[in-house]
Amino acid sequence: MTQTDTAQPEPSFRESVDIMFNRAVKLMDLSPGLEEKIRVCNATYVVRFGVRLRGAIHTFTGYRSVHSEHMEPVKGGIRYALTVHQDEVEALAALMTYKCALVDAPFGGSKGGLCINPRDWDDHELEQITRRFAYELIKRDLINPAQNVPAPDMGTGEREMAWIADQYKRMNTTDINGAACVTGKPINSGGIQGRTEATGRGVQFALREFFRHPEDVAKAKLSGKLDGKRVIVQGLGNVGYHAAKFLSEEDGCIVTGIIEHDGSLYAEKGLNVEDVKQWIAGHGGVTGYPHAVHDAEGATLLEHDCDILIPAALEGVLNIGNAARIKAPLIIEAANGPTTAGADDILRNKGVVIIPDMYANAGGVTVSYFEWVKNLSHIRFGRMQRRAEEARHELIVAELERLDDMLEHRWSMTPNFKEKYLRGADELELVRSGLDDTMRTAYQAMRAVWHGREDVQDLRTAAYLVSIRKVADSYRAKGL
Repeated sequence: MTQTDTAQPEPSFRESVDIMFNRAVKLMDLSPGLEEKIRVCNATYVVRFGVRLRGAIHTFTGYRSVHSEHMEPVKGGIRYALTVHQDEVEALAALMTYKCALVDAPFGGSKGGLCINPRDWDDHELEQITRRFAYELIKRDLINPAQNVPAPDMGTGEREMAWIADQYKRMNTTDINGAACVTGKPINSGGIQGRTEATGRGVQFALREFFRHPEDVAKAKLSGKLDGKRVIVQGLGNVGYHAAKFLSEEDGCIVTGIIEHDGSLYAEKGLNVEDVKQWIAGHGGVTGYPHAVHDAEGATLLEHDCDILIPAALEGVLNIGNAARIKAPLIIEAANGPTTAGADDILRNKGVVIIPDMYANAGGVTVSYFEWVKNLSHIRFGRMQRRAEEARHELIVAELERLDDMLEHRWSMTPNFKEKYLRGADELELVRSGLDDTMRTAYQAMRAVWHGREDVQDLRTAAYLVSIRKVADSYRAKGL
């Protein structure tokens, strides 16, 4: 079924965000003025710049939207894709506002994009383009550690963030906090351990927290724990790869399906995620992978029977055209906006539980927050306290060993206990601990609304209610 087969028009991504926002604010007691202030995008800067490449001048169009400045700096990624346009960037900026509020990251919402296919340019050319785009934003304070802090998004990564950070430092040579102008940087350029995996790890922690509550699991017509649950992942990029890898290797999930740009792979007994990732790296797609059934019409796998569906790529993949045929009882939105407002209505009426994007993929901005704090404090996490913790633990272990001697070795410590207990937490462990705590706390806030109000039937509405309330409180505190 296509969109033309239905009488109901498909809302755009921007319209979907507004529809879901409006559904939530109807349940709140906000003044019309404050409601409008929270909903609208504050500003969007559109830049068109030229770069001399291959003997000619090429003009590129870029965007940076600021949705809300209830807290500053504002935060949000920069994506490189030919599909980038103003409405998409503004919708993503709005989601960043609500996402940051939901997980208590002290940022407003922003987003950026450059209308470009990164594969069309070699590394040196892409660096020139990125630095010129960054220059246009930096000179207008649309990249600044105190005002607007970008991060990676679709089509960008550590490399592009390092170029942007270096460009900022070249233009602001006396800013001691210059490294905090962007997050998602390489470790040797002021990055933080665990940032690359952060969004996928956040998806894992979100599912773990969901499955800690049998009542919630039952709402999704499932039972038990994560172990043995069949998972289909759409998109094996950074987010989908890490989510699938962690869930299969650490939680016992069976990844039965993977959907990529050139089709899908399916194996009832499960796919080796790492093996598939290596195949994609070597062959440019999943076509020809020998250990699974390949289907060139990859999107049809979204409708296949599974326990957990993880859309982890583009927005709008679950829409009016296919929502009625989705069989997964639990969907966790690792991508931004993978479910249109029309599909959301259909799936909700079917009883499908959706763990919404603004919560599910908040691991990235959470660890970006940790990186920003690290850059401002100019010291890595764990450096001051790690050895002190080990010294205190050594006192306890020494005392246990002394008691063991006194009791003539009639008892003994568990093997490896001493080694594990003595080791103080390093930066990666502290980052994962902070992310786990953030995902648990945010889910419990949503859950309290989901179960505590009869007029709230789904987690998405609960998430919007929690986040909008926090944004409203911030504006009221400013005197609005």
